[in-house]
Amino acid sequence: LTFDLSYFNTFGMKSAYFCLNILSLISCGVEGRWSGKTVQDLHAEYSNIFKYGNRNAASHLWSSFILDNAPEMKPEEVEMFFSGFCAVSGSPVRPSDYNRYMLTLPLVSGEGLRTGAMHYCCWPCVCDTQDFIRVDTLTVQTLSGPNQFHFAVVGNPCENEAALNKPFFQPFYGGRDTTLANEAREVRCVDGELIGATLSDHGYIIISMFFDLPQPEVGKDLVSADQEDGMQPGRVTQYLGVSVQHEKEYAGWCEDRAKNGYNSGMGEIFRKVAEISPIEIKSQISSSPYEANSSGSDL
Repeated sequence: LTFDLSYFNTFGMKSAYFCLNILSLISCGVEGRWSGKTVQDLHAEYSNIFKYGNRNAASHLWSSFILDNAPEMKPEEVEMFFSGFCAVSGSPVRPSDYNRYMLTLPLVSGEGLRTGAMHYCCWPCVCDTQDFIRVDTLTVQTLSGPNQFHFAVVGNPCENEAALNKPFFQPFYGGRDTTLANEAREVRCVDGELIGATLSDHGYIIISMFFDLPQPEVGKDLVSADQEDGMQPGRVTQYLGVSVQHEKEYAGWCEDRAKNGYNSGMGEIFRKVAEISPIEIKSQISSSPYEANSSGSDL
């Protein structure tokens, strides 16, 4: 069996890593790209995307799979597929109003904050997002032409590959020492680069889309009236016509989780990956999480 290297040049080298066997070539399509139409079709590609044991902290591979195939998708299809997995854990997700969480996160450009939404497998991902995930842009070629999206990004863990073999305590199953090389096997490096990753405009690792929500007015508190009676984790509220869970509902739970050694969700797996090379934003961000938001379109 021989390969025409021009094929890989056409698709991009980030695609080539999972197209090097005949089954993946069939999935990628020599004469066309992936023909998936639903989130379930994306989930069916799991074994073609993750080849080394698990998807822990490896949502960069879901992201690259979608972005590699985006030229054959409408912009709304790109968004739909990005709703099908959790950025933090890498778990497949069936998107719904209940697992849509609204957050306000820093823009890596240093130009302020952006309000958006993400779909999660479970609530602890809210806490890890607040601590490590930031927002950047990338212009993606779609069937409708170039389209700029906002993405959830983290730093490159391969800037310090040795950290993947550093022991840490995992609180689950009675507690045990382990390493990221064992727990997050798809986080793999070559020459300081994360294998299979797509980079944002400012050079960070894309791990999901940061879905557009209407941006709040400067100085306006995003907490809805029915939240003023106290925080209620699990409550779905309306934000300008969009059903969401608000990140503020989980403030107390996130604090308790940290005090108890991050003993829920992914434990420390994602956190250990993300803290290897945390994103440092140079410009001063407004002290209020509801100021200096950039404009955005409705969901």
